[in-house]
Amino acid sequence: MRVGEVVKLRPQDIDSKRKLIHIKGSKGRKDGYTLLSDYALKVLKEYLREYKPSKWLFECARKGGHISTRTVQAIFRQACDKAGIKKYVTVHSLRHSFATHLLESGVDLRYIQELLGRKSSKTTEIYTHVSRASIVNIKNPLYSIMKEEIT
Repeated sequence: MRVGEVVKLRPQDIDSKRKLIHIKGSKGRKDGYTLLSDYALKVLKEYLREYKPSKWLFECARKGGHISTRTVQAIFRQACDKAGIKKYVTVHSLRHSFATHLLESGVDLRYIQELLGRKSSKTTEIYTHVSRASIVNIKNPLYSIMKEEIT
């Protein structure tokens, strides 16, 4: 998701049964869906129980408002620092990594285009340069770590 889409999520945009996030009014004013992993769903349910957001999924201190994209970027930077990540990465790097991992695991480019909410396949094709037969078989170590956390 784009950071601007994340901050405008509402609790009802989370479809926990189908493990999807409904993105409304995305870039180009179109609606779409993206995937919600088991681990993210587990964390999200804990978050909802703890904070009980009403209007916005990620509310700010100002009554009725949602957090800003700047706040998300600051939280992301703090998390990177805490994790010891030295490489320059942005919140948008997560979106890029998501698309790259989907492609490397064999997901068709047209589905990735749909999940990213892109009109043109040309902008999605930038991910094809990283897809090589030799790296498709690499398993993401984060998956096995997160899988253990879920069980």
